[in-house]
Amino acid sequence: MHNKKLDRTAFSIGELNDEGNDKNYWLSKTPQQRLLALEIMREILYGYDQSASRLQRVFEIAERE
Repeated sequence: MHNKKLDRTAFSIGELNDEGNDKNYWLSKTPQQRLLALEIMREILYGYDQSASRLQRVFEIAERE
């Protein structure tokens, strides 16, 4: 789990049709950094579930002839 807090001072307001530099920013990051940022955003949106971080076990009984 990532203990990240939302920095509300880092936001700015702009027009919807303003050219941004988001694409250049993310292209300057490594794929690992992008995936980490994506995971942090996912945790912020959907929360962190510790039980989902492990693989589920499947138990099956097979009868022998």
